[in-house]
Amino acid sequence: MTKTVTGDFSSKDAMENVLDDLVSIGIPRETVYLVTEKMQVKVITPNATEREVNEILMRHNPTEIH
Repeated sequence: MTKTVTGDFSSKDAMENVLDDLVSIGIPRETVYLVTEKMQVKVITPNATEREVNEILMRHNPTEIH
């Protein structure tokens, strides 16, 4: 089962850093979406890696995770 985790950010740099960190732990690039007009990073992740994805999003000070 998969879930989409979304983080809202206040800068494009933070979004790009999140992307780099996610890819570096093995999250496939094609499952990470940067929605720059909404300043969001969306990650489609299996339930097994959801916690790791949330931890990485939190490292970059999101304004909200949903």
